Amino acid sequence: MKTLSNRQIAILTENGFEEVELTSPMQALKDAGATVHIVSPQKEKVKAMKDHEWSIEVPVDKHVSEVNAGDYDGLVLPGGVFNPDQLRMSDQAIRFIGEFFEAGKPVAAICHGPQVLISANVVRGRDITSYPSIKTDLINAGANWLNHEVVVDNGLVTSRTPEDLPAFNKKMCEEFAEGIHEGQKS
Repeated sequence: MKTLSNRQIAILTENGFEEVELTSPMQALKDAGATVHIVSPQKEKVKAMKDHEWSIEVPVDKHVSEVNAGDYDGLVLPGGVFNPDQLRMSDQAIRFIGEFFEAGKPVAAICHGPQVLISANVVRGRDITSYPSIKTDLINAGANWLNHEVVVDNGLVTSRTPEDLPAFNKKMCEEFAEGIHEGQKS
């Protein structure tokens, strides 16, 4: 069943994303019928990391300056150590993320991906999980950090590590199918 056949989903990423944390959610979304765009501050391609080494390159569909949340039904933030750190330095990326929360649109972030949500100022009072090394950062930003494979809070889906991808992908697709979440609005 193609539950996301009318949905447009953005995957916002920079160089240094964890390969499987982009490729697995992207495939799950496509399998559910969604149209998926790679959005980035980079103009042509972004490069993944796998096992602490550079790996595949993925073409960028849209530069972050060309898009807004009105173009999409949901947003995915893959992890990786370098990716979120670079995204946090992009005012356009932070603006784009914030627009999803303002509109109540679902957002899914895995591993180090939730780190970018701190810079977007959207974690205060939210139930969230992440890679354990950024737990303190999220708590200091006002999040309620939980050690679960997947946490859903009013359209915000978070997971800890690549091992959690099956649960993450399932909940991400469910939340994207539901659409606007009034409790998500910032």
